[in-house]
Amino acid sequence: MAKSFLSLAASGVQQLRPYLPGKPVEELERELGITGSIKLASNENPLGPSTKAVDAIREYAESVNFYPDGGGFKLSARLAKKFKVDPACVTLGNGSNDILELVARAFLTPETSAVFSEYSFAVYPIVVQAVGAKANVAKAFPLEHQAMPLGHNPETFLASVDKKTRVAFIANPNNPTGTWLEPQVLKQLLNDLPDEVIIVLDMAYNEYMDESLQIEASKWLADHPNLVITGTFSKIYALAGLRIGYSLSNPEIADLLNRVRQPFNTNLLAQEAALASLDDDEHIKKSVILNDQGKAYFQKSFDDLGLDYLPTMGNFIAVNLRRDGQTVYDDLLRKGVIVRPIGNYNMPEFLRITIGTEEQNKRFIETLIEVLA
Repeated sequence: MAKSFLSLAASGVQQLRPYLPGKPVEELERELGITGSIKLASNENPLGPSTKAVDAIREYAESVNFYPDGGGFKLSARLAKKFKVDPACVTLGNGSNDILELVARAFLTPETSAVFSEYSFAVYPIVVQAVGAKANVAKAFPLEHQAMPLGHNPETFLASVDKKTRVAFIANPNNPTGTWLEPQVLKQLLNDLPDEVIIVLDMAYNEYMDESLQIEASKWLADHPNLVITGTFSKIYALAGLRIGYSLSNPEIADLLNRVRQPFNTNLLAQEAALASLDDDEHIKKSVILNDQGKAYFQKSFDDLGLDYLPTMGNFIAVNLRRDGQTVYDDLLRKGVIVRPIGNYNMPEFLRITIGTEEQNKRFIETLIEVLA
């Protein structure tokens, strides 16, 4: 018998640290014996899903003995119509994370490299390392940068591309910082990247951005056949528990992604709920309004407390406590408030807080004041 199964694992997996999700409410209350906790840790929509999505789940609940449509024909067609692309451009994923892994499996090997920015989504280094590829981490703007502290720096990003680079991950807006690239800056970055690099434009939080900053990236596919645009139903559509996302790309890339995609990777209820969600514009409007109000409340509260925070276009905000964030996080937990420490992003003095309901936001600020005191 082998001394250690670790030695049998692929080299990229041996040193891999698994993704750590936000702590569930049930786990916290079970551990501490408390009730009435709130969770502002995983960038979930506090409004919950569209009633149309819930109705669709009920309608199809008794059909789960059948496999789903492996190609997701109806949802793919609806997404194609929404974004004005051919259905052959659509790939469905078990959340947009699944798409990120498909890209890594399709285009990266131990002989290649991928580029992503400092302080960007933790799944990028995970999928790159898992296939044994090299990660070229581009220096972000410094914390002192006036416009976009810790945001993507196009100059260093381009400088991090080498002859072996096959994939570039760009999050806009970025998680966990909330920072973004202006549309014209983002377009120029895409223009400057080599044609042989697959550009993954991660737009999980695009619907939360100010209208002036939102882009119809699908229109860029004609100019950039190497572009893969990822989206999700986990955030503003509030279907995180069903795990469904998608990508838009040219049909050749979509075909390659579908070759490595697992059969039936998106389930029946997820497909139908996502399809129904796309027809509920009112739910999206309410979600944006609630988020904008909560963001303004947090920003004013942090200003009043003398705490710096990063500019954000997501449904979350990162605040600089100027002290150990993990300690403050632990103190908040004991009071039934779950947020997200981001020391794993090399931001040890920050906490990332999901923007919740008015009541949840107020409770967080009141509890934070108690803890800081």
